[in-house]
Amino acid sequence: MISYHRRYQENTTLLNLLKYIFDILMVILTAYVLVSFSCTRTTILGGSMESSINNDDTVLVNKFAYAIKGPKRFDCIAFEPDSIGSSKLYVKRVIGLPGETVQIKEGHIYINGELLENDITDTYIVTAGMTINPVKLGDDEYFCLGDNRNNSEDSRFSSIGMVKRKHIIGKTWMVLSPFEDIKFIK
Repeated sequence: MISYHRRYQENTTLLNLLKYIFDILMVILTAYVLVSFSCTRTTILGGSMESSINNDDTVLVNKFAYAIKGPKRFDCIAFEPDSIGSSKLYVKRVIGLPGETVQIKEGHIYINGELLENDITDTYIVTAGMTINPVKLGDDEYFCLGDNRNNSEDSRFSSIGMVKRKHIIGKTWMVLSPFEDIKFIK
């Protein structure tokens, strides 16, 4: 009878340990699935978003951030270019919203004829590109600029142009690597 009781305790301890390991594995699997389906990663190439995001930083993009409502001004977004077959993601900051008129004159951004206040950077913009004249955004278009305004291929140029809502992948959420630069993106 004593040996039966001892084996029962050993089996119960082993069973509890296996349940604990199973619970940990389920939590890890659930977290992995949630992140895999709700987020994507991309690596930044170039210095167009410096000083917010640096060259070779890997960022996490929240794919569901705009499921209900579109981006707001100054959101940092990831989008696919309008060109067919491109797998490259661009990361830029939203400046102009649908229906607005955007113009860059005398080195500053104007929205609907008013000087843009509280911009992320106060850099004098050297090249206005196609916004040297007022550009009216469509109902599903966003005007996006890099934070490093004078070293960025963005909506000012025909190679990128206005970003259509359907091409926006999500909101850049945080820098994942390098380890010393891990941070949430404002």
